[in-house]
Amino acid sequence: MKIYTKTGDKGKTSLIGGTRVLKNHIRIETYGTVDELNSYIGLIRDQLIDDDSKNSLIEIQDRLFTIGSSLASDPEKSTMKIPDLNEKDILFLEQEIDKMNDTLPEMKSFILPGGHTTVSFCHIARCVCRRAERLTINLSETSFVAELVIKYLNRLSDYLFMLSRKLSQYLMVSEIPWKPRM
Repeated sequence: MKIYTKTGDKGKTSLIGGTRVLKNHIRIETYGTVDELNSYIGLIRDQLIDDDSKNSLIEIQDRLFTIGSSLASDPEKSTMKIPDLNEKDILFLEQEIDKMNDTLPEMKSFILPGGHTTVSFCHIARCVCRRAERLTINLSETSFVAELVIKYLNRLSDYLFMLSRKLSQYLMVSEIPWKPRM
Protein backbone atom coordinates (compact mmCIF):
# COMPACT_ATOMS: atom_id res chain seq x y z
CA MET A 1 0.00 0.00 0.00
CA LYS A 2 1.39 3.40 -0.97
CA ILE A 3 1.29 6.26 1.52
CA TYR A 4 0.25 8.73 -1.16
CA THR A 5 -3.04 8.44 -3.01
CA LYS A 6 -2.98 11.69 -5.00
CA THR A 7 -6.69 12.14 -4.17
CA GLY A 8 -5.91 15.19 -2.01
CA ASP A 9 -3.90 17.07 -4.61
CA LYS A 10 -6.76 19.50 -5.24
CA GLY A 11 -7.28 20.43 -1.61
CA LYS A 12 -9.93 17.88 -0.62
CA THR A 13 -9.84 14.82 1.60
CA SER A 14 -12.27 12.09 2.61
CA LEU A 15 -13.91 11.61 5.97
CA ILE A 16 -14.70 8.15 7.31
CA GLY A 17 -17.95 7.50 5.46
CA GLY A 18 -16.65 8.79 2.14
CA THR A 19 -17.72 12.43 2.27
CA ARG A 20 -15.17 14.68 0.50
CA VAL A 21 -14.44 18.01 2.19
CA LEU A 22 -11.89 20.77 1.79
CA LYS A 23 -8.76 20.27 3.84
CA ASN A 24 -9.48 23.49 5.72
CA HIS A 25 -12.93 22.21 6.83
CA ILE A 26 -13.50 22.65 10.59
CA ARG A 27 -13.71 18.87 11.02
CA ILE A 28 -10.27 18.40 9.42
CA GLU A 29 -8.82 21.29 11.44
CA THR A 30 -10.25 19.72 14.61
CA TYR A 31 -8.91 16.21 14.20
CA GLY A 32 -5.65 17.60 12.80
CA THR A 33 -5.19 19.53 16.03
CA VAL A 34 -5.89 16.38 18.05
CA ASP A 35 -3.19 14.67 15.96
CA GLU A 36 -0.80 17.56 16.70
CA LEU A 37 -1.58 17.16 20.41
CA ASN A 38 -0.89 13.44 20.20
CA SER A 39 2.51 14.17 18.63
CA TYR A 40 3.43 16.58 21.44
CA ILE A 41 2.41 13.98 24.00
CA GLY A 42 4.72 11.53 22.22
CA LEU A 43 7.48 14.11 22.57
CA ILE A 44 6.84 14.32 26.33
CA ARG A 45 6.84 10.52 26.56
CA ASP A 46 10.24 10.43 24.81
CA GLN A 47 11.83 12.51 27.59
CA LEU A 48 13.51 11.17 30.70
CA ILE A 49 10.39 10.85 32.84
CA ASP A 50 9.09 8.28 35.30
CA ASP A 51 7.54 5.04 34.04
CA ASP A 52 4.11 5.77 35.56
CA SER A 53 3.88 9.00 33.56
CA LYS A 54 5.06 7.23 30.39
CA ASN A 55 2.41 4.54 30.82
CA SER A 56 -0.30 7.12 31.43
CA LEU A 57 0.77 9.02 28.32
CA ILE A 58 0.55 5.85 26.21
CA GLU A 59 -3.02 5.37 27.47
CA ILE A 60 -3.81 9.00 26.64
CA GLN A 61 -2.32 8.68 23.15
CA ASP A 62 -4.54 5.68 22.53
CA ARG A 63 -7.60 7.67 23.62
CA LEU A 64 -6.57 10.53 21.33
CA PHE A 65 -6.59 8.10 18.39
CA THR A 66 -10.11 7.14 19.49
CA ILE A 67 -11.09 10.82 19.52
CA GLY A 68 -9.43 11.37 16.14
CA SER A 69 -11.43 8.49 14.67
CA SER A 70 -14.64 9.95 16.02
CA LEU A 71 -13.86 13.41 14.68
CA ALA A 72 -12.76 12.04 11.28
CA SER A 73 -16.10 10.31 10.77
CA ASP A 74 -19.02 11.82 8.89
CA PRO A 75 -21.72 11.47 11.56
CA GLU A 76 -24.43 11.30 8.89
CA LYS A 77 -22.83 8.81 6.48
CA SER A 78 -20.28 6.64 8.25
CA THR A 79 -21.36 3.11 9.12
CA MET A 80 -17.85 2.05 10.09
CA LYS A 81 -17.45 0.83 13.67
CA ILE A 82 -14.93 3.00 15.50
CA PRO A 83 -13.67 2.75 19.10
CA ASP A 84 -15.68 4.44 21.83
CA LEU A 85 -14.65 6.88 24.49
CA ASN A 86 -16.09 6.00 27.92
CA GLU A 87 -16.66 7.75 31.23
CA LYS A 88 -13.92 5.50 32.65
CA ASP A 89 -11.46 7.31 30.36
CA ILE A 90 -12.33 10.61 32.02
CA LEU A 91 -12.21 8.96 35.44
CA PHE A 92 -8.70 7.72 34.60
CA LEU A 93 -7.56 11.32 33.97
CA GLU A 94 -9.23 12.55 37.15
CA GLN A 95 -7.57 9.83 39.23
CA GLU A 96 -4.18 10.65 37.71
CA ILE A 97 -4.72 14.37 38.40
CA ASP A 98 -5.68 13.63 42.01
CA LYS A 99 -2.62 11.39 42.52
CA MET A 100 -0.31 14.13 41.26
CA ASN A 101 -2.09 16.81 43.24
CA ASP A 102 -1.64 14.83 46.48
CA THR A 103 2.16 14.94 46.09
CA LEU A 104 2.62 18.54 44.98
CA PRO A 105 2.91 21.74 47.01
CA GLU A 106 -0.20 23.89 47.12
CA MET A 107 -0.43 26.43 44.32
CA LYS A 108 -0.67 29.99 45.59
CA SER A 109 -0.35 31.79 42.25
CA PHE A 110 -0.19 31.18 38.52
CA ILE A 111 3.02 29.50 37.40
CA LEU A 112 5.10 30.69 34.48
CA PRO A 113 5.54 27.90 31.91
CA GLY A 114 9.09 26.60 31.69
CA GLY A 115 11.99 25.63 33.91
CA HIS A 116 13.00 22.58 31.89
CA THR A 117 12.46 21.50 28.28
CA THR A 118 10.27 18.58 29.37
CA VAL A 119 8.08 20.86 31.48
CA SER A 120 7.80 23.29 28.56
CA PHE A 121 6.67 20.44 26.29
CA CYS A 122 3.87 19.76 28.79
CA HIS A 123 2.75 23.38 28.63
CA ILE A 124 2.83 23.39 24.83
CA ALA A 125 0.75 20.21 24.79
CA ARG A 126 -1.67 21.81 27.27
CA CYS A 127 -2.12 24.82 24.97
CA VAL A 128 -2.62 22.61 21.91
CA CYS A 129 -5.16 20.61 23.93
CA ARG A 130 -7.09 23.78 24.76
CA ARG A 131 -7.08 24.71 21.06
CA ALA A 132 -8.36 21.23 20.18
CA GLU A 133 -11.10 21.67 22.77
CA ARG A 134 -12.12 25.06 21.32
CA LEU A 135 -12.18 23.69 17.78
CA THR A 136 -14.21 20.68 18.91
CA ILE A 137 -16.76 22.95 20.56
CA ASN A 138 -16.90 25.02 17.38
CA LEU A 139 -17.49 21.86 15.32
CA SER A 140 -20.21 20.72 17.74
CA GLU A 141 -22.22 23.85 16.93
CA THR A 142 -22.85 22.61 13.38
CA SER A 143 -22.30 18.84 13.52
CA PHE A 144 -22.59 15.97 15.97
CA VAL A 145 -19.68 15.55 18.39
CA ALA A 146 -19.92 13.12 21.30
CA GLU A 147 -20.08 15.05 24.59
CA LEU A 148 -17.37 12.83 26.07
CA VAL A 149 -14.88 14.11 23.48
CA ILE A 150 -15.20 17.68 24.75
CA LYS A 151 -15.17 16.52 28.36
CA TYR A 152 -12.05 14.39 27.78
CA LEU A 153 -10.14 17.22 26.11
CA ASN A 154 -11.09 19.57 28.94
CA ARG A 155 -9.85 17.14 31.58
CA LEU A 156 -6.75 16.31 29.54
CA SER A 157 -5.59 19.93 29.59
CA ASP A 158 -5.88 19.85 33.39
CA TYR A 159 -3.89 16.60 33.44
CA LEU A 160 -1.15 18.14 31.28
CA PHE A 161 -0.89 21.12 33.63
CA MET A 162 -0.55 18.82 36.63
CA LEU A 163 1.98 16.70 34.75
CA SER A 164 4.06 19.84 34.15
CA ARG A 165 4.06 20.45 37.89
CA LYS A 166 4.87 16.82 38.71
CA LEU A 167 7.74 16.79 36.23
CA SER A 168 9.09 20.07 37.63
CA GLN A 169 9.33 18.33 40.96
CA TYR A 170 10.71 15.10 39.44
CA LEU A 171 13.36 17.03 37.49
CA MET A 172 14.12 19.20 40.53
CA VAL A 173 13.42 22.54 38.87
CA SER A 174 11.71 25.42 40.60
CA GLU A 175 8.31 26.62 39.57
CA ILE A 176 8.36 30.35 38.99
CA PRO A 177 5.23 32.06 40.31
CA TRP A 178 3.70 34.85 38.28
CA LYS A 179 4.01 38.13 40.16
CA PRO A 180 1.79 40.64 38.39
CA ARG A 181 2.91 44.26 38.39
CA MET A 182 0.29 46.47 39.92
